[in-house]
Amino acid sequence: MSIRATSQADVIPLRPLPTAAPLAIPATPELPGLPREPLWRDLVGEVLRRERRAQGRTLKEVSEAARISMAYLSEVERGRKEASSEVLAAAAQALGLSLADVLALAGERLVSLTAVRARSRAGAGSLGAAGGHRSVRTAGPARPARRGGPAGPMGGVLLAA
Repeated sequence: MSIRATSQADVIPLRPLPTAAPLAIPATPELPGLPREPLWRDLVGEVLRRERRAQGRTLKEVSEAARISMAYLSEVERGRKEASSEVLAAAAQALGLSLADVLALAGERLVSLTAVRARSRAGAGSLGAAGGHRSVRTAGPARPARRGGPAGPMGGVLLAA
């Protein structure tokens, strides 16, 4: 066997290739009827792409304004790259948003997808404790409410994994 042949390895993808639908979440192997937990990079990329398209701007325009390579920004939008906070802040600013805006929109999407996942899990049967999975539940405030508003950014919602 040659040195060249011994230094080659098979590549095993860490997750399935994305489908044509935006943020189509494949089923988990352990629970075939349930979608997998969404990845943060997918959610942030979806927000950036949606905002860019809503403004009618091209990838090139935004990448130049953000001083990010077009190829890298494209990979961030597709959820292929985990962008640093500096890159996300630059992309957000190029779109006329703050980093907080982008993260809040991604967080809202995560909450809605998690709720769908919880409903799917509930409809998949009584896996609950027998399946070793804890459900997402709502509870009162996680800490005493301050005057004038709910406790924490999520209000009275407590997410448990």
